[in-house]
Amino acid sequence: MSAYGPALICEGVTMRLASLWLIGVAFAGAARGGAADYHKAPAAIAKILETPPTPAVAISPDRKIIALLGRENLPTIAALSKPILRLAGYRIDPVTNGQAEVRTTWSNTLTLLDVSTGHETPVALPAGVRFATPGWSPDGKRLAFVVQVADQLAVWTTGLDGIAKPLVEHANAAFEGAPFAWLPDSSGLIVRTVDAGRGVLPVAESKPEGPVVQDGTGRRGATRTYEDLLRDNADERAFEHFFGGQLVRVPIRGGVATPIGAVALWKSFSISPNGSYLLTERLKRPYSYLVPADFFPTEIVVATLDGRPVKTLVDRPLADNLPVDFDATVKGPRKAEWRADVPATLVWAEALDGGDPKAQVPFHDRILMQAAPFDGAATTLADMTSRFDQVVWGDDRFALLVDREWKTRTEHRYAVAPGNPGPTHLLLTRNYQDQYGDPGEPVTERNTAGRQVMRFTPDHQAVFAIGEGATKTGAFPFLARMPISGGVQTIMWRAKSPYYERVVSLLDMTGVNILTRRESATEPPNYFVRKVSGGAPRAVTHSPDPAPMFAAVKRRTIAYQRADGLPLAGTLYTPAGYDPKRDGPLPTLLWAYPAEFTDASVAGQIVDQGNRFTRPRGVSPLFLLTQGYAVLDNPAMPIIGENGAEPNDTYVKQLVADAEAGVDAVVKLGIGDPGRMAVGGHSYGAFMTANLLAHTALFRAGIARSGAYNRTLTPFGFQAEQRTYWQAMPTYTEMSPFTFADRIKTPILLIHGAADDNPGTFPIQSERMYAALKGNGATVRYVILPNEPHNYRAMESTQETLWQMTDWLDRYAKPPKPAPATPAH
Repeated sequence: MSAYGPALICEGVTMRLASLWLIGVAFAGAARGGAADYHKAPAAIAKILETPPTPAVAISPDRKIIALLGRENLPTIAALSKPILRLAGYRIDPVTNGQAEVRTTWSNTLTLLDVSTGHETPVALPAGVRFATPGWSPDGKRLAFVVQVADQLAVWTTGLDGIAKPLVEHANAAFEGAPFAWLPDSSGLIVRTVDAGRGVLPVAESKPEGPVVQDGTGRRGATRTYEDLLRDNADERAFEHFFGGQLVRVPIRGGVATPIGAVALWKSFSISPNGSYLLTERLKRPYSYLVPADFFPTEIVVATLDGRPVKTLVDRPLADNLPVDFDATVKGPRKAEWRADVPATLVWAEALDGGDPKAQVPFHDRILMQAAPFDGAATTLADMTSRFDQVVWGDDRFALLVDREWKTRTEHRYAVAPGNPGPTHLLLTRNYQDQYGDPGEPVTERNTAGRQVMRFTPDHQAVFAIGEGATKTGAFPFLARMPISGGVQTIMWRAKSPYYERVVSLLDMTGVNILTRRESATEPPNYFVRKVSGGAPRAVTHSPDPAPMFAAVKRRTIAYQRADGLPLAGTLYTPAGYDPKRDGPLPTLLWAYPAEFTDASVAGQIVDQGNRFTRPRGVSPLFLLTQGYAVLDNPAMPIIGENGAEPNDTYVKQLVADAEAGVDAVVKLGIGDPGRMAVGGHSYGAFMTANLLAHTALFRAGIARSGAYNRTLTPFGFQAEQRTYWQAMPTYTEMSPFTFADRIKTPILLIHGAADDNPGTFPIQSERMYAALKGNGATVRYVILPNEPHNYRAMESTQETLWQMTDWLDRYAKPPKPAPATPAH
């Protein structure tokens, strides 16, 4: 396989009477497999792809400055093809000691925008520099970020004057997230750096060190299908070499960096709000070849800022024997964090069910607190009915606790007084998939220590909350007063048609002035300052339409019903200039992704998308609108299991009913041509596509990208399925389109990234599915994208994917369906 071209595996063509016309336009590579040059996407698509993305933003804690982050466009395949190491679930660049290109979002320009005046201060950066993971200081006066400098990563900072300067070299960003944390007084940072004394990584000998032996000793160790795991002793040494780091304290005004503790595998670290203690999470041996680093032996310790250990919260062994249930967890302390509103109080969760959510116990989790100097007994903050999800801190009188249960999709919210813990007060119970009943989330802001705390109303009887405001007619985000005692919220402000406008921040203590992000079907997202009481908002940013040639595309939300009466909906797009009466029905692509529910009333919720701004990026199927196709995007494909029933036990039946309803809906509108329908999807949507082609005759063509097709290769659960293959063998078999490959006669395009990093979608899934289809005489093409992960990144791969999708549909979906042969007399 060429490093600079996709591999095209032989396209098989079934010789049926109705498709004899295909022979004359057979694809050039149909008779062979092997590497091919990258194709350019059609001109209209390529033009949009070459447009730089809209800048991202980072708002200062005092809400006075917006950092505008100019984002890099898609990387080249050459950049994506740089050597990487796959270690313990991570992918890293061994040259820079940071995350690999596929795991990093890079920016290349930085501008500081004053919210009150609109004045912009460009930050002077060297030509060609790129940076990532920006983070504001607690006082809002400086911004830190990681800069790629030649063969290393460095931490730089800039003041509000736009003068940027390096602070520390050789940052170690192998673990995810920013490798630095601000001190609460903004006087400096703690940075994880590369071990200066590590030397050169020993090159593994070509001669094997010996066999790799793994033992199962009767202890259950069911694990899901993880990618990029350690494989041998050489990998273990590489893991320690690149992930081992030294924590250092660096003053912002210059001076010597002070080491903190010893070199170790510091997975995470955070500073107490008073700046006196450091909470660290350190990984240890023995490692595993079956699970990623998140499950390795872990030591959670509180230390002073000079590295002196104060308290070991837990020294946890390898967690490779958890139940497969989604709510399963480790034994002992976990999810340790600092209480945000007090100087130095440690908070953590512990399972009361041994980590097994199926255990019959009144409470599944306990939340504990312990204040500095951490030598007294821990205090129970609350016992949780289900698995602890999060805590939102307020003050001594009020914090919001949330737990969730996956099986029922249930969420509980509790009020608790951290300063005087007692019985929790249940505020609400809800299905967290319920869009209409979503009460929103409390507004949080950074306090003087840089910690997120809830914003109380002036009378302290409520906290401000923001939510989506989803309704049948659209999503209209709101700002509300959420009473801390429970009860009905009071809406203070709500977005109005034709806009989708969401509150980003409160600009004063009373919530009178707010910062919002506003968009509409025709206006790109921008930031505005407005008063809750009304009046015209003031624009703060002025980002233009990144793809104005797409503005004339028509979009509408269509509502329809499944055969059993369940309400469904999807967003129907038609090409610019299309007139149904003049142009007639179009070839139409249904692009979808199934979702599992436990409540039919929630699964059938419809939210009109007419007030959202939509422009395609990456490998979006919406690009096909430029090529004369209609697209039904994200049509609802609910798979429902009510009253304790498992959704997947009727997966195929429900999936077929969902697809039939979607096809019927676009056909009845006169937009979709019933003889020129296609279906496609990515990941679980690819799985869906293959199943629909195996079990229906609705479509002329299918596109399946980066899917999994044989569920016996994901035997310990997949997607929303918690049962193992041995617990639900018939379901695994019936859901696998590989089982029914001999029934797939509709032309299908398989695309897969050769370096897929998603659990369960190993490239072998597409490889084996292609072999099964070809062996059974199907019309199939298999495209392998070199060095691409689950979600394709390189410009060349993106254009190749869109060319392949267009070419496939132009061949098999766009041409009019041949008329049946006239019988001879």
